[in-house]
Amino acid sequence: MLDAVVVGAGPNGLTAAVELARRGFSVAVFEARDTVGGGARTEELTLPGFRHDPCSAAHPLGINSPAFRDLPLERYGLEWLHPPLPMAHPFPDGSAAVLSRSVGETAASFGARDAGAYRRLVEPFLPRWDTLARDFMSLPLTALPRDPVTLARFGLAGLPPSTWLMRRFRDEKAKTLFAGLVAHVMAPLGGFATSAIGLVFALAAHARGWPVARGGSQSISDALAAHLADLGGAVHTDYEVKRLDDLPPARAYVFDTSPTALARIAGLGNHYAGYRYGPGVFKVDYALDGPVPWTAEEPRGAGTVQIGADSAEIGAALHAASGTGRAPDRPFLITVQPSVADPTRAPAGRHVFWAYGHVPHGWSGDLTDVIERQLERFAPGFRDRVLARATAGPPELAARNANYVGGDIATGAVSGLQVLLRPKLSLFPYSTPHPAVFICSSATPPGPGVHGMSGHNAAKAVWRRLRRT
Repeated sequence: MLDAVVVGAGPNGLTAAVELARRGFSVAVFEARDTVGGGARTEELTLPGFRHDPCSAAHPLGINSPAFRDLPLERYGLEWLHPPLPMAHPFPDGSAAVLSRSVGETAASFGARDAGAYRRLVEPFLPRWDTLARDFMSLPLTALPRDPVTLARFGLAGLPPSTWLMRRFRDEKAKTLFAGLVAHVMAPLGGFATSAIGLVFALAAHARGWPVARGGSQSISDALAAHLADLGGAVHTDYEVKRLDDLPPARAYVFDTSPTALARIAGLGNHYAGYRYGPGVFKVDYALDGPVPWTAEEPRGAGTVQIGADSAEIGAALHAASGTGRAPDRPFLITVQPSVADPTRAPAGRHVFWAYGHVPHGWSGDLTDVIERQLERFAPGFRDRVLARATAGPPELAARNANYVGGDIATGAVSGLQVLLRPKLSLFPYSTPHPAVFICSSATPPGPGVHGMSGHNAAKAVWRRLRRT
Protein backbone atom coordinates (compact mmCIF):
# COMPACT_ATOMS: atom_id res chain seq x y z
CA MET A 1 0.00 0.00 0.00
CA LEU A 2 1.27 3.45 -0.95
CA ASP A 3 1.20 6.28 1.54
CA ALA A 4 -0.27 8.71 -0.99
CA VAL A 5 -1.61 8.76 -4.54
CA VAL A 6 -1.85 12.08 -6.39
CA VAL A 7 -4.30 12.47 -9.26
CA GLY A 8 -3.19 15.12 -11.76
CA ALA A 9 0.38 16.13 -12.62
CA GLY A 10 -0.02 19.89 -12.77
CA PRO A 11 2.27 22.14 -10.70
CA ASN A 12 0.12 21.71 -7.59
CA GLY A 13 -0.15 17.93 -7.86
CA LEU A 14 3.58 17.55 -8.48
CA THR A 15 4.42 19.92 -5.61
CA ALA A 16 2.17 17.98 -3.24
CA ALA A 17 3.85 14.74 -4.31
CA VAL A 18 7.35 16.21 -3.83
CA GLU A 19 6.51 17.56 -0.37
CA LEU A 20 5.22 14.16 0.73
CA ALA A 21 8.16 12.28 -0.78
CA ARG A 22 10.61 14.67 0.91
CA ARG A 23 9.16 13.53 4.25
CA GLY A 24 9.69 9.87 3.53
CA PHE A 25 6.22 8.90 2.31
CA SER A 26 5.77 6.62 -0.69
CA VAL A 27 4.01 8.52 -3.50
CA ALA A 28 2.71 7.86 -7.01
CA VAL A 29 1.18 10.40 -9.42
CA PHE A 30 -1.37 9.52 -12.08
CA GLU A 31 -1.92 11.87 -15.04
CA ALA A 32 -4.49 11.51 -17.82
CA ARG A 33 -2.38 13.29 -20.46
CA ASP A 34 0.74 11.83 -22.05
CA THR A 35 3.01 14.39 -20.35
CA VAL A 36 3.10 16.13 -17.00
CA GLY A 37 2.36 19.84 -16.78
CA GLY A 38 -1.27 20.85 -16.37
CA GLY A 39 -1.23 24.64 -16.80
CA ALA A 40 2.56 24.64 -17.22
CA ARG A 41 3.23 22.96 -20.56
CA THR A 42 5.12 23.82 -23.76
CA GLU A 43 4.18 22.61 -27.23
CA GLU A 44 4.79 23.42 -30.89
CA LEU A 45 1.28 24.69 -31.55
CA THR A 46 1.89 26.59 -34.80
CA LEU A 47 5.06 25.83 -36.79
CA PRO A 48 8.13 23.63 -36.19
CA GLY A 49 10.64 25.38 -33.96
CA PHE A 50 8.11 27.70 -32.34
CA ARG A 51 7.65 26.62 -28.72
CA HIS A 52 4.43 27.95 -27.19
CA ASP A 53 2.98 27.74 -23.69
CA PRO A 54 -0.68 26.67 -24.09
CA CYS A 55 -1.55 28.33 -20.78
CA SER A 56 0.73 30.11 -18.33
CA ALA A 57 3.89 31.70 -19.74
CA ALA A 58 5.09 34.50 -17.40
CA HIS A 59 5.60 33.54 -13.77
CA PRO A 60 5.62 36.32 -11.16
CA LEU A 61 4.10 33.94 -8.62
CA GLY A 62 6.38 31.07 -9.61
CA ILE A 63 9.66 32.84 -8.92
CA ASN A 64 8.19 34.27 -5.69
CA SER A 65 6.62 31.00 -4.54
CA PRO A 66 7.79 29.89 -1.09
CA ALA A 67 7.20 26.28 -2.18
CA PHE A 68 9.36 26.52 -5.31
CA ARG A 69 12.04 28.55 -3.55
CA ASP A 70 12.42 25.77 -0.96
CA LEU A 71 13.07 23.17 -3.68
CA PRO A 72 16.29 22.66 -5.70
CA LEU A 73 14.50 23.05 -9.04
CA GLU A 74 17.47 24.79 -10.69
CA ARG A 75 19.37 21.52 -10.24
CA TYR A 76 16.80 19.91 -12.54
CA GLY A 77 17.01 22.47 -15.33
CA LEU A 78 14.69 25.30 -14.26
CA GLU A 79 16.19 28.67 -15.17
CA TRP A 80 14.32 31.95 -14.84
CA LEU A 81 14.92 34.48 -17.63
CA HIS A 82 14.02 38.12 -17.15
CA PRO A 83 12.95 40.54 -19.90
CA PRO A 84 14.15 44.16 -19.58
CA LEU A 85 10.73 45.06 -18.14
CA PRO A 86 8.36 42.71 -16.29
CA MET A 87 5.25 44.37 -17.71
CA ALA A 88 4.13 47.36 -19.77
CA HIS A 89 0.73 48.89 -20.43
CA PRO A 90 0.55 50.98 -23.63
CA PHE A 91 -2.07 53.66 -24.32
CA PRO A 92 -3.70 54.79 -27.58
CA ASP A 93 -1.67 58.04 -27.63
CA GLY A 94 1.60 56.11 -27.94
CA SER A 95 2.65 56.46 -24.30
CA ALA A 96 2.89 53.64 -21.75
CA ALA A 97 3.00 52.92 -18.04
CA VAL A 98 5.31 50.21 -16.78
CA LEU A 99 5.62 47.75 -13.93
CA SER A 100 9.36 47.67 -13.40
CA ARG A 101 11.61 45.94 -10.90
CA SER A 102 12.22 49.50 -9.66
CA VAL A 103 9.46 51.16 -7.64
CA GLY A 104 10.81 54.54 -8.69
CA GLU A 105 10.71 53.75 -12.41
CA THR A 106 7.19 52.39 -12.06
CA ALA A 107 5.99 55.43 -10.12
CA ALA A 108 7.60 57.83 -12.63
CA SER A 109 5.71 56.19 -15.51
CA PHE A 110 2.42 57.17 -13.87
CA GLY A 111 3.24 60.88 -13.85
CA ALA A 112 4.08 63.30 -11.05
CA ARG A 113 0.58 63.43 -9.59
CA ASP A 114 0.46 59.70 -8.79
CA ALA A 115 4.11 58.81 -8.23
CA GLY A 116 4.00 59.54 -4.50
CA ALA A 117 0.72 57.72 -3.98
CA TYR A 118 2.13 54.58 -5.61
CA ARG A 119 5.28 54.68 -3.52
CA ARG A 120 3.26 55.03 -0.33
CA LEU A 121 1.12 52.08 -1.37
CA VAL A 122 3.84 49.50 -2.07
CA GLU A 123 7.01 50.54 -0.27
CA PRO A 124 5.84 49.64 3.28
CA PHE A 125 5.41 45.98 2.24
CA LEU A 126 8.57 45.40 0.18
CA PRO A 127 11.08 44.97 3.05
CA ARG A 128 8.88 42.18 4.48
CA TRP A 129 7.80 40.72 1.14
CA ASP A 130 9.17 37.19 1.57
CA THR A 131 7.48 36.76 4.95
CA LEU A 132 4.29 38.40 3.70
CA ALA A 133 4.17 36.16 0.63
CA ARG A 134 4.61 33.04 2.76
CA ASP A 135 1.89 34.18 5.19
CA PHE A 136 -0.48 35.27 2.43
CA MET A 137 -0.03 32.16 0.30
CA SER A 138 -0.24 29.79 3.27
CA LEU A 139 -3.69 30.92 4.37
CA PRO A 140 -5.89 29.76 5.96
CA LEU A 141 -4.80 27.61 8.91
CA THR A 142 -1.91 25.70 7.34
CA ALA A 143 0.58 27.78 9.32
CA LEU A 144 0.54 30.54 11.91
CA PRO A 145 1.52 33.92 10.41
CA ARG A 146 5.19 34.73 10.83
CA ASP A 147 4.45 38.45 10.70
CA PRO A 148 0.84 38.98 11.76
CA VAL A 149 1.23 42.79 11.94
CA THR A 150 2.34 43.12 8.29
CA LEU A 151 -0.30 40.60 7.21
CA ALA A 152 -2.98 42.62 8.99
CA ARG A 153 -1.77 45.84 7.34
CA PHE A 154 -1.86 44.09 3.98
CA GLY A 155 -5.39 42.92 4.72
CA LEU A 156 -6.54 46.47 5.46
CA ALA A 157 -5.18 47.61 2.11
CA GLY A 158 -6.13 44.52 0.13
CA LEU A 159 -9.57 43.40 1.28
CA PRO A 160 -11.53 46.38 -0.13
CA PRO A 161 -12.49 46.43 -3.82
CA SER A 162 -9.82 47.63 -6.23
CA THR A 163 -12.12 50.48 -7.25
CA TRP A 164 -11.64 51.87 -3.74
CA LEU A 165 -7.87 51.54 -3.86
CA MET A 166 -7.71 53.21 -7.27
CA ARG A 167 -9.18 56.36 -5.73
CA ARG A 168 -5.70 57.00 -4.38
CA PHE A 169 -4.66 57.81 -7.95
CA ARG A 170 -5.63 60.98 -9.78
CA ASP A 171 -4.67 60.13 -13.36
CA GLU A 172 -5.69 57.34 -15.67
CA LYS A 173 -2.28 55.69 -16.22
CA ALA A 174 -1.97 54.37 -12.67
CA LYS A 175 -5.65 53.43 -12.49
CA THR A 176 -5.50 51.55 -15.78
CA LEU A 177 -2.35 49.59 -15.02
CA PHE A 178 -3.70 48.57 -11.62
CA ALA A 179 -7.08 47.59 -13.12
CA GLY A 180 -5.19 45.38 -15.55
CA LEU A 181 -3.33 43.68 -12.71
CA VAL A 182 -6.64 42.79 -11.06
CA ALA A 183 -8.04 41.52 -14.36
CA HIS A 184 -5.34 38.83 -14.58
CA VAL A 185 -7.62 36.64 -12.45
CA MET A 186 -10.78 37.69 -14.35
CA ALA A 187 -12.27 39.29 -11.24
CA PRO A 188 -14.73 42.20 -11.49
CA LEU A 189 -12.92 45.35 -10.40
CA GLY A 190 -15.45 46.08 -7.67
CA GLY A 191 -15.17 42.66 -6.04
CA PHE A 192 -14.11 41.76 -2.52
CA ALA A 193 -10.32 41.59 -1.97
CA THR A 194 -9.49 42.59 -5.54
CA SER A 195 -7.10 45.23 -4.18
CA ALA A 196 -5.01 42.39 -2.75
CA ILE A 197 -4.80 40.73 -6.18
CA GLY A 198 -3.37 43.84 -7.78
CA LEU A 199 -0.99 44.45 -4.88
CA VAL A 200 0.39 40.91 -4.96
CA PHE A 201 1.21 41.16 -8.68
CA ALA A 202 2.84 44.57 -8.22
CA LEU A 203 4.90 43.52 -5.19
CA ALA A 204 5.96 40.30 -6.91
CA ALA A 205 7.35 42.32 -9.82
CA HIS A 206 9.30 44.66 -7.56
CA ALA A 207 10.66 41.79 -5.49
CA ARG A 208 11.80 39.35 -8.21
CA GLY A 209 10.23 40.27 -11.53
CA TRP A 210 7.90 38.50 -13.97
CA PRO A 211 10.23 35.99 -15.65
CA VAL A 212 9.70 33.22 -18.15
CA ALA A 213 11.22 29.77 -17.82
CA ARG A 214 13.99 28.97 -20.29
CA GLY A 215 12.64 26.66 -22.94
CA GLY A 216 9.04 27.16 -21.83
CA SER A 217 6.78 26.56 -18.85
CA GLN A 218 7.15 22.82 -19.34
CA SER A 219 10.57 23.10 -17.70
CA ILE A 220 8.87 23.95 -14.37
CA SER A 221 6.80 20.78 -14.48
CA ASP A 222 9.70 18.69 -15.74
CA ALA A 223 11.92 19.93 -12.89
CA LEU A 224 9.28 19.01 -10.32
CA ALA A 225 8.81 15.55 -11.88
CA ALA A 226 12.58 14.93 -12.00
CA HIS A 227 12.97 15.94 -8.35
CA LEU A 228 10.09 13.62 -7.43
CA ALA A 229 11.78 10.74 -9.25
CA ASP A 230 15.01 11.32 -7.33
CA LEU A 231 13.00 11.19 -4.11
CA GLY A 232 11.61 7.79 -5.07
CA GLY A 233 8.21 8.92 -6.32
CA ALA A 234 6.65 7.58 -9.51
CA VAL A 235 4.68 9.35 -12.26
CA HIS A 236 2.25 7.44 -14.50
CA THR A 237 0.99 9.28 -17.60
CA ASP A 238 -1.79 8.29 -20.03
CA TYR A 239 -3.74 7.08 -17.00
CA GLU A 240 -7.25 8.48 -16.77
CA VAL A 241 -8.94 8.08 -13.40
CA LYS A 242 -12.72 7.76 -13.43
CA ARG A 243 -13.26 6.42 -9.92
CA LEU A 244 -11.20 5.66 -6.82
CA ASP A 245 -11.17 1.95 -7.67
CA ASP A 246 -9.00 2.78 -10.71
CA LEU A 247 -6.16 3.70 -8.33
CA PRO A 248 -3.87 1.45 -6.29
CA PRO A 249 -4.51 1.13 -2.54
CA ALA A 250 -3.20 4.10 -0.57
CA ARG A 251 -3.57 5.72 2.81
CA ALA A 252 -4.39 9.09 1.19
CA TYR A 253 -5.60 10.32 -2.20
CA VAL A 254 -4.76 13.89 -3.28
CA PHE A 255 -6.58 15.42 -6.25
CA ASP A 256 -5.16 18.16 -8.44
CA THR A 257 -8.52 18.40 -10.19
CA SER A 258 -11.56 20.60 -10.25
CA PRO A 259 -14.00 20.11 -7.35
CA THR A 260 -16.54 18.82 -9.87
CA ALA A 261 -14.22 16.06 -11.06
CA LEU A 262 -13.20 15.17 -7.51
CA ALA A 263 -16.83 14.79 -6.42
CA ARG A 264 -17.53 12.53 -9.39
CA ILE A 265 -14.46 10.32 -8.96
CA ALA A 266 -14.60 10.04 -5.17
CA GLY A 267 -18.37 9.68 -4.94
CA LEU A 268 -18.91 12.85 -2.90
CA GLY A 269 -22.31 13.58 -4.43
CA ASN A 270 -23.33 17.24 -4.21
CA HIS A 271 -20.60 18.26 -1.76
CA TYR A 272 -19.28 20.93 -4.15
CA ALA A 273 -22.61 21.79 -5.76
CA GLY A 274 -22.30 25.42 -4.65
CA TYR A 275 -18.86 25.92 -6.16
CA ARG A 276 -18.92 28.55 -8.90
CA TYR A 277 -16.86 28.65 -12.08
CA GLY A 278 -15.94 31.96 -13.67
CA PRO A 279 -15.57 33.42 -17.16
CA GLY A 280 -13.51 31.65 -19.76
CA VAL A 281 -10.79 32.93 -22.04
CA PHE A 282 -10.17 32.88 -25.77
CA LYS A 283 -6.46 32.47 -26.49
CA VAL A 284 -4.43 32.88 -29.65
CA ASP A 285 -0.83 31.68 -29.97
CA TYR A 286 1.18 33.34 -32.74
CA ALA A 287 4.30 32.56 -34.69
CA LEU A 288 5.66 35.93 -35.84
CA ASP A 289 8.31 36.85 -38.42
CA GLY A 290 9.56 39.65 -36.16
CA PRO A 291 8.81 41.45 -32.90
CA VAL A 292 5.38 42.91 -32.22
CA PRO A 293 5.39 46.45 -33.74
CA TRP A 294 4.25 48.30 -30.61
CA THR A 295 3.80 52.04 -31.10
CA ALA A 296 5.13 52.77 -27.62
CA GLU A 297 8.75 51.92 -26.92
CA GLU A 298 8.30 50.35 -23.46
CA PRO A 299 6.27 47.26 -24.51
CA ARG A 300 9.04 46.24 -26.92
CA GLY A 301 11.17 45.15 -23.98
CA ALA A 302 8.39 43.84 -21.72
CA GLY A 303 7.70 40.17 -21.12
CA THR A 304 4.01 40.82 -20.44
CA VAL A 305 1.91 43.55 -22.06
CA GLN A 306 -1.57 44.49 -20.84
CA ILE A 307 -3.98 45.85 -23.46
CA GLY A 308 -6.84 48.14 -22.40
CA ALA A 309 -7.30 51.80 -23.29
CA ASP A 310 -8.36 52.85 -19.80
CA SER A 311 -9.80 51.48 -16.57
CA ALA A 312 -13.37 51.97 -17.80
CA GLU A 313 -12.72 49.88 -20.92
CA ILE A 314 -11.14 47.14 -18.78
CA GLY A 315 -14.07 47.19 -16.36
CA ALA A 316 -16.57 47.00 -19.21
CA ALA A 317 -14.75 44.03 -20.75
CA LEU A 318 -14.79 42.15 -17.44
CA HIS A 319 -18.46 42.95 -16.94
CA ALA A 320 -19.35 41.73 -20.43
CA ALA A 321 -17.55 38.42 -19.90
CA SER A 322 -18.89 37.75 -16.41
CA GLY A 323 -22.24 39.53 -16.32
CA THR A 324 -23.83 39.82 -19.78
CA GLY A 325 -23.16 36.46 -21.43
CA ARG A 326 -21.59 38.08 -24.50
CA ALA A 327 -17.99 38.57 -25.53
CA PRO A 328 -16.71 42.16 -25.22
CA ASP A 329 -16.29 44.25 -28.36
CA ARG A 330 -13.00 45.62 -27.00
CA PRO A 331 -11.63 42.88 -24.76
CA PHE A 332 -8.98 43.44 -22.14
CA LEU A 333 -6.00 41.44 -23.35
CA ILE A 334 -3.14 39.85 -21.50
CA THR A 335 -0.28 39.23 -23.90
CA VAL A 336 3.09 37.58 -23.34
CA GLN A 337 6.13 37.71 -25.64
CA PRO A 338 8.47 35.04 -24.19
CA SER A 339 11.09 35.33 -26.93
CA VAL A 340 11.94 38.86 -25.75
CA ALA A 341 13.75 37.14 -22.88
CA ASP A 342 14.26 33.63 -24.32
CA PRO A 343 15.41 33.51 -27.96
CA THR A 344 15.42 29.69 -27.85
CA ARG A 345 11.64 29.74 -28.13
CA ALA A 346 11.65 30.53 -31.89
CA PRO A 347 13.97 30.31 -34.91
CA ALA A 348 16.51 33.13 -35.28
CA GLY A 349 14.82 36.48 -35.90
CA ARG A 350 11.35 35.03 -35.27
CA HIS A 351 9.14 35.33 -32.19
CA VAL A 352 6.40 33.54 -30.27
CA PHE A 353 3.59 35.62 -28.83
CA TRP A 354 0.23 34.93 -27.24
CA ALA A 355 -2.84 36.93 -26.32
CA TYR A 356 -6.07 36.09 -24.59
CA GLY A 357 -9.28 37.93 -23.86
CA HIS A 358 -12.04 37.14 -21.42
CA VAL A 359 -15.27 35.60 -22.69
CA PRO A 360 -18.36 34.16 -20.96
CA HIS A 361 -18.16 30.76 -19.33
CA GLY A 362 -18.41 28.05 -21.98
CA TRP A 363 -18.56 30.54 -24.87
CA SER A 364 -18.13 28.84 -28.25
CA GLY A 365 -17.54 31.74 -30.65
CA ASP A 366 -14.39 32.97 -32.39
CA LEU A 367 -12.71 36.05 -30.92
CA THR A 368 -9.66 36.05 -33.21
CA ASP A 369 -10.64 39.06 -35.32
CA VAL A 370 -11.71 41.10 -32.28
CA ILE A 371 -8.42 40.33 -30.51
CA GLU A 372 -6.37 41.33 -33.54
CA ARG A 373 -8.32 44.57 -34.04
CA GLN A 374 -7.56 45.41 -30.41
CA LEU A 375 -3.86 44.62 -30.91
CA GLU A 376 -3.72 46.79 -34.03
CA ARG A 377 -4.78 49.81 -31.95
CA PHE A 378 -1.51 49.59 -30.05
CA ALA A 379 0.69 47.77 -32.59
CA PRO A 380 -0.28 48.86 -36.13
CA GLY A 381 0.84 46.29 -38.67
CA PHE A 382 0.68 43.40 -36.22
CA ARG A 383 -1.29 41.18 -38.62
CA ASP A 384 1.45 41.57 -41.24
CA ARG A 385 3.89 39.85 -38.86
CA VAL A 386 1.76 36.72 -38.36
CA LEU A 387 3.19 33.54 -39.89
CA ALA A 388 0.71 31.18 -38.20
CA ARG A 389 -1.79 31.19 -35.36
CA ALA A 390 -3.38 28.57 -33.12
CA THR A 391 -6.67 29.45 -31.44
CA ALA A 392 -8.35 27.96 -28.39
CA GLY A 393 -11.67 29.02 -26.91
CA PRO A 394 -13.35 27.62 -23.78
CA PRO A 395 -14.29 24.25 -25.35
CA GLU A 396 -10.74 23.64 -26.60
CA LEU A 397 -9.13 24.77 -23.35
CA ALA A 398 -11.41 22.47 -21.34
CA ALA A 399 -10.57 19.57 -23.68
CA ARG A 400 -6.82 20.19 -23.16
CA ASN A 401 -7.08 20.55 -19.41
CA ALA A 402 -10.08 19.14 -17.56
CA ASN A 403 -9.52 21.60 -14.69
CA TYR A 404 -10.48 24.49 -16.99
CA VAL A 405 -14.23 23.94 -16.71
CA GLY A 406 -15.99 26.09 -19.29
CA GLY A 407 -12.65 27.67 -20.22
CA ASP A 408 -12.11 29.02 -16.70
CA ILE A 409 -8.31 28.89 -16.36
CA ALA A 410 -8.60 29.90 -12.68
CA THR A 411 -10.46 26.62 -11.88
CA GLY A 412 -13.20 28.60 -10.17
CA ALA A 413 -14.57 32.12 -10.01
CA VAL A 414 -12.26 34.55 -8.20
CA SER A 415 -15.07 36.70 -6.87
CA GLY A 416 -17.07 37.17 -3.70
CA LEU A 417 -16.01 35.11 -0.70
CA GLN A 418 -14.68 32.51 -3.11
CA VAL A 419 -11.61 34.74 -3.57
CA LEU A 420 -10.35 33.45 -0.23
CA LEU A 421 -12.74 30.70 0.86
CA ARG A 422 -12.50 28.07 -1.84
CA PRO A 423 -13.68 25.48 -2.66
CA LYS A 424 -16.07 25.67 0.33
CA LEU A 425 -16.57 27.78 3.42
CA SER A 426 -14.23 25.79 5.68
CA LEU A 427 -11.23 26.17 7.93
CA PHE A 428 -9.82 23.03 6.28
CA PRO A 429 -10.27 23.59 2.53
CA TYR A 430 -7.94 20.76 1.47
CA SER A 431 -9.98 18.08 3.27
CA THR A 432 -13.18 16.44 2.01
CA PRO A 433 -15.95 14.37 3.63
CA HIS A 434 -13.90 11.27 2.78
CA PRO A 435 -11.17 11.10 5.47
CA ALA A 436 -8.56 9.77 3.04
CA VAL A 437 -9.34 12.14 0.14
CA PHE A 438 -7.87 15.64 -0.27
CA ILE A 439 -7.91 18.37 -2.93
CA CYS A 440 -4.85 20.42 -3.92
CA SER A 441 -5.77 22.19 -7.17
CA SER A 442 -6.11 25.91 -7.89
CA ALA A 443 -9.64 25.58 -6.55
CA THR A 444 -8.03 25.78 -3.08
CA PRO A 445 -6.15 28.67 -1.42
CA PRO A 446 -4.18 30.62 -2.46
CA GLY A 447 -5.86 30.10 -5.83
CA PRO A 448 -4.79 30.25 -9.48
CA GLY A 449 -1.26 30.60 -10.77
CA VAL A 450 1.81 28.43 -11.30
CA HIS A 451 3.19 28.56 -7.78
CA GLY A 452 2.61 25.12 -6.27
CA MET A 453 1.39 26.59 -2.99
CA SER A 454 -2.00 24.89 -3.13
CA GLY A 455 -0.17 21.58 -3.42
CA HIS A 456 2.28 22.56 -0.69
CA ASN A 457 -0.53 23.53 1.70
CA ALA A 458 -2.56 20.40 0.93
CA ALA A 459 0.51 18.22 1.52
CA LYS A 460 0.72 19.59 5.06
CA ALA A 461 -2.84 18.45 5.73
CA VAL A 462 -2.05 15.03 4.25
CA TRP A 463 1.15 14.36 6.16
CA ARG A 464 -0.46 15.41 9.43
CA ARG A 465 -3.15 12.82 8.84
CA LEU A 466 -0.63 10.16 7.82
CA ARG A 467 1.40 10.74 10.98
CA ARG A 468 -1.70 10.49 13.15
CA THR A 469 -2.70 7.18 11.57
